[in-house]
Amino acid sequence: MTSPYSPRPAAANPPADLLALIEDASHKLSAIRRAVGEVIFGQDDVVNQILAAILSGGHMLLIGVPGLAKTRLVETLGIVLGLDARRIQCTPDLMPSDILGAEVLEESDSGKRSFRFVPGPVFSQLLMADEINRASPRTQSALLQAMQEHRVTVAGHDYPVPSPFHVMATQNPLEQEGTYPLPEAQLDRFLLQIDIGYPNLDAERRMLLATTSASEPNAKPVITAADLQGLQNLVRRMPISEKVVEGILVMVRQGRPETSELEIVKKHVVWGPGPRASQALSLATRARALIDGRLAPSLDDVIALTNPVMQHRMALGFSARAEGVRMEDVLQSMAKSVAAL
Repeated sequence: MTSPYSPRPAAANPPADLLALIEDASHKLSAIRRAVGEVIFGQDDVVNQILAAILSGGHMLLIGVPGLAKTRLVETLGIVLGLDARRIQCTPDLMPSDILGAEVLEESDSGKRSFRFVPGPVFSQLLMADEINRASPRTQSALLQAMQEHRVTVAGHDYPVPSPFHVMATQNPLEQEGTYPLPEAQLDRFLLQIDIGYPNLDAERRMLLATTSASEPNAKPVITAADLQGLQNLVRRMPISEKVVEGILVMVRQGRPETSELEIVKKHVVWGPGPRASQALSLATRARALIDGRLAPSLDDVIALTNPVMQHRMALGFSARAEGVRMEDVLQSMAKSVAAL
């Protein structure tokens, strides 16, 4: 029996209940974006990508120089979305138990000793791992199970993390000394890699005036965690056409040297995107359509999400560096393949 939340091909006339739900969700998402925009200035594209990742039920890797309000963005989203948000400052001496928690030995008044599990910050709904590449590989791997299975195992016991559960990790692209690059297995668990740039002149002016006045703008709750889960279920119910499915498969398979027809990929890409890239595109395109108030995604959504979905799931070889080929050049060629459908 098909689940009511299972994706299905686009229909000419979507059910009336689905139309009503999409319209209501569009109003909620507009209110969310306005509430975030009152605190975070000039990052509309970034906010839309983060919302698409959250609506898809995924995790995000934020890349940007210091001072672009990455931490404030997480705090703001936690308030606006009604989520329990916590932060981990990743450092080389951070231990896995600092993230997951640990068992402590307690002694009762009668002298009986027993272990009690003390949960770590991973037991939150929105977890920010600040400068994740400064943590050691052992500590980075502590997040792998939680990100994929939504549970952690400590001393042989499984503990589920709250639902919904999202990780927003940040990286500083400038300071590379004393960092540990994230392994491919962990990068693949981030649904989107979101590059955060500088705000434009008008946004920076508004930010300057708002943050140096007597009273700074504060975020206000718009929805609850239960509302968010309803939106996430709605994303999975949204129809998706065969043409968009074909575009997703073309995009992913053109990025793999073994199956690509693109010379730039065959020559310069060492390894390409796995099946999680297809899943990420399928969900993120529907989430992007929902944010825009549309009933179903299009090929334009697949093309628009090429960089955030693909760039951290691919690697270039030495020949690319020698010839000055950038990842952007490869992704642009892949996007053209989808646009030609």
